[in-house]
Amino acid sequence: MGESVKRVLFVNSEIFPYLPESDIANIGRYLPQGIQERKKEIRSFMPRYGCINERKNQLHEVIRLSGMNIIINDVDRPLVIKVASISAARMQVYFIDNEDYFHRKSVYHDADGQFFKDHGERAIFFARGVLETVKKLRWNPDIIHCHGWLSALIPLYIKTAYREEPAFRDSKVVYSLYDKAFNRNFSDRYPEIIPNKDMQPGDVGTFDSPIDFNAVMKKAIDFSDGIICNSPSVDAVLPAYAKQKGIPVLEGDATTMAADVINDFYNKI
Repeated sequence: MGESVKRVLFVNSEIFPYLPESDIANIGRYLPQGIQERKKEIRSFMPRYGCINERKNQLHEVIRLSGMNIIINDVDRPLVIKVASISAARMQVYFIDNEDYFHRKSVYHDADGQFFKDHGERAIFFARGVLETVKKLRWNPDIIHCHGWLSALIPLYIKTAYREEPAFRDSKVVYSLYDKAFNRNFSDRYPEIIPNKDMQPGDVGTFDSPIDFNAVMKKAIDFSDGIICNSPSVDAVLPAYAKQKGIPVLEGDATTMAADVINDFYNKI
């Protein structure tokens, strides 16, 4: 892409301080700030989990961006968009909200510690919610940088359902890999509920069976333009898979990686 990168969209599963500090939450907080300080325009998105205190964090609804429905598995789900500011970073964060999918006390697991059974639908809603909102913003990103498995469908949607959408026609997708985040497999029906009305038969392709964590990651890799290993303990199978497909891979520990290194990677893909 060269030195033309001016706008970077960050799609995050977690951002500190809205969720506790972790590798992914800290990268979600500090990497966008670092890229913004390098004279890039940025936008950041994450889910509005039920454990996020709206009053404390001063979230408020953006009426002009809310109001549409997203159909998943033949059910209409209302999309609500909220926003808050991290004043120390001069950075806004947009939140994808839906009562059915995100108003739960826990982020990923039920009261018995089991991985939520509808995580596939949550990932679909989050990905499509982000992309529909960016369309409404009329803000065309040069790079879309995805963090966490909840954002894993963004690359697929960008290269299929949204490939002719002016907002994303020239966007490159970078996907960040982290440690294994779950042990429960997705439903075998997951590939059937991913397509929207703008996708063609065969766009989704096949997943490895069973549809486990690595299968979800490989599908994200398939449609990405660059891969970053955001943890030294990423399963070696995944960057090897990306390299086999000829996709550029930036390896190392992204928790200590300078924003300059990642910024340079954006410019090279």
